[in-house]
Amino acid sequence: MQLSRYHKVYPCPEKPGRVLLVATRRCSVMELSGALWDRILNNGELSENERSTLSRLGVLVPDRDTEREEMRGTFDTINNASRRIEVTATLTLECNLACPYCYEDPFRGNFVMSPETAGLLVQRLTESMSAGLDVGVDFYGGEALLQLELLKSIAARLGEAAAKRSVTFSFNIFSNGVLLTPALVRQLLPLGLAAIRLTIDGPPDIHNAQRPFVSGAGSFDRIVSNLLAVHKLVPVDLGGNYTRDNFRRFPELLDMLIEQGIDPACMKEVSFSPVMPKSDGSVAGDRGSACACTAEPWAIEAGVFLRGEVIKRGFPVAKIKPGACMIEFKNDLVVGYDGSLYKCPVFMGQEQLRVGSLTDGIGDYSRSHNLDLWKTGECLDCAYLPLCFGGCRFFRRLKTGAIDGVDCRRAMLDATLETIIRQDLGR
Repeated sequence: MQLSRYHKVYPCPEKPGRVLLVATRRCSVMELSGALWDRILNNGELSENERSTLSRLGVLVPDRDTEREEMRGTFDTINNASRRIEVTATLTLECNLACPYCYEDPFRGNFVMSPETAGLLVQRLTESMSAGLDVGVDFYGGEALLQLELLKSIAARLGEAAAKRSVTFSFNIFSNGVLLTPALVRQLLPLGLAAIRLTIDGPPDIHNAQRPFVSGAGSFDRIVSNLLAVHKLVPVDLGGNYTRDNFRRFPELLDMLIEQGIDPACMKEVSFSPVMPKSDGSVAGDRGSACACTAEPWAIEAGVFLRGEVIKRGFPVAKIKPGACMIEFKNDLVVGYDGSLYKCPVFMGQEQLRVGSLTDGIGDYSRSHNLDLWKTGECLDCAYLPLCFGGCRFFRRLKTGAIDGVDCRRAMLDATLETIIRQDLGR
């Protein structure tokens, strides 16, 4: 047995003679004695129980070169085994808020999915069900709930189709929360509603400036009131968008939510993200306030700081897990309001990154999306590869104008992984 190349090890200053080991391929975290680590590192003698446990946790592998080739074929293995299709369905590009930083601003308008396109979406997903695939849909916008009847119609038809074919169907909703009422949630739960992704951009003054109604009025009070009313009825995944200038005030929001009666234990997950440039690369206001690179020091600092503040208040956070851009997954698709197909929501509105349509099917996007960009010696030998797989294609395109290389996450993970692991262990 050999030591996996996909690992990181950190000292335990508070426990002399012990180390913290992270096997990144399995995302296993363990505390070991320094003596055991020395034996692992130097190919020393291990007991049968030690070898078995370390192999199960992904620390030891039969052969490092074979492991490397397995990593190269990761998504072939995943895609061949997948029995589920995940679709992000864009019902409309209309919105009742006027966020100045909105990614979709350059191509937003009075665009709504037609009944014919919705019917074709149901038909294509029903065909997938007939092939034995479970189906999950994320209803997306604009503001998806502006097209509530269309959403209900699609969900009802897919639910019926799934029941007839003995597969599963469920859906999530991306929503700004303005229209999210208990009555609406109760209508949608029997149709397969599984969770809602809601956005609140910090305390009232920040949120109301960043996410006002189209009229210019603030939306904070309405959204928080709705969250309070529904968060025990349906799992809610809460997000928010911060800038370089305001991220340190986001803990005020968490305190306000608790004071309003939000039970942290009832939430699905809380995670905040930096404001990114719009689809055309422009930003609202000061360019330095938006994040155009995962290695920006302020964004790294903000991410770790806010994750810690969320944990301190008892809200759930995402755990470290293997991750990759959705373009790597064959059965993950974005459907535009007009039936166009994309491999990521941030590619909507960009014709050169369109991969097909509901009418014509999916074309070959291996070159346009540079699917093999991370299959290089540098990436395959990187301990962080299982957490990254080349990073975000959008960020790379912002930097160079093309998907011509990886969005390397090494600097970000060097700066954050140990802290994140210790945050989780300290809970």
